[in-house]
Amino acid sequence: MRNWRFFAIVIILVVLLDFYIFQALKTISQGASARWKAVLFNGYWVVSILAVILFALLPALNDPDWRRVRTYIFATVLGLFFAKLLASVFFLVDDIRRLIQWASGKLFFPNTEGENISENTISRSIFMSWLGVGVGGALFSSLIYGFGNKYNYKIRRLSLTFDNLPPAFKGLKIIQLSDIHSGSLSDPKAVAHGVDRVLAEKPDLILFTGDLVNDIATEMDPYKEIFSRLRAPMGVFSTLGNHDYGDYIWWETPELKKANLDRLKQLQADMGWRLLMNEHVALEKGGQQIALIGIENWSAKARFPKHGRLDEAYAGTEKYPFKILMSHDPSHWDAQVRPHYPDIDLALAGHTHGMQFGVEIPGLKWSPVQYVYKQWAGLYEEGRQKLYVNRGFGFIGYPGRVGILPEITVIELA
Repeated sequence: MRNWRFFAIVIILVVLLDFYIFQALKTISQGASARWKAVLFNGYWVVSILAVILFALLPALNDPDWRRVRTYIFATVLGLFFAKLLASVFFLVDDIRRLIQWASGKLFFPNTEGENISENTISRSIFMSWLGVGVGGALFSSLIYGFGNKYNYKIRRLSLTFDNLPPAFKGLKIIQLSDIHSGSLSDPKAVAHGVDRVLAEKPDLILFTGDLVNDIATEMDPYKEIFSRLRAPMGVFSTLGNHDYGDYIWWETPELKKANLDRLKQLQADMGWRLLMNEHVALEKGGQQIALIGIENWSAKARFPKHGRLDEAYAGTEKYPFKILMSHDPSHWDAQVRPHYPDIDLALAGHTHGMQFGVEIPGLKWSPVQYVYKQWAGLYEEGRQKLYVNRGFGFIGYPGRVGILPEITVIELA
């Protein structure tokens, strides 16, 4: 009942927004032929009404067979809504300007009819309306285009220098993967190509920093064989992310939820991955050792769990000259790692996906997620400590990528 009430409220707001946008369309179509107006107006309302109908049908598409279709419908409708919302900002700015202009005329020129400025006012309204339509249309087009980028894996390479790294580990090649979200994947061939690219790098060590699934361990069944191919001389290690606990769906009993997590743990063992659950292992090369620490999900954000116990995982690592930490949520770094564990040299995280939307070009790196997470993608350094945040191998929610491509990170220690 609550879901239907929520959907009803959203639909009412969307319809009101549609009528507001429609006023702008009438502005930009001034002077157009009647035929062109009919095409524009009818087309707008057909698309808008169809979007409302599809949105209203979403609660009925809960069957697993419809889950991926539901995701695309939701993403398209949501993208259309945000495009309209962004466009309406420009319309609102213009409406505020016209309101101020009208009020100023009434206040300071009460005896003036105002015909002498009406032509200029209309002209500027058309400009702002076209600008709003253009920006909104560009946003929606980019979101549709992004559907084709979800398997467009980008290899990001970086060389990290540490003064305290044992000489035997100089040149160690690490591949970091994160946020596979197998429940969102739908193209095993494309995913296998991504795994091929990992193997082609011939890494010494592969580290996965959480969110193997969206909710349920069985989501990995179609991809278990593919990811079982991941091998490295020093091993494949993993940690848990917030989605791995099954917290975002309803379970009939706590025992079923626990069984799901147990199955996910066993699945990783079956694939040959070593899942680190608030513990550490020693990595040895050339008679020298470093520590690899892995904790369960720990977030500084209130809505995410704090299962991680870094105190337990860290205990006993004091003797190692160099330490790598795998912790899914990057907010952990500022909240606990840097203040209390200054000898953890390199932390690896994921979680943010770079919001799967943003801009990364020389001189500009931006995504809306940066207003929530200070460290959201790429390399961050404070003193002698470093954090790398992987942009994610998979996707969730929006089935695409705009500007922030799925990532395979290649790290060489120096």
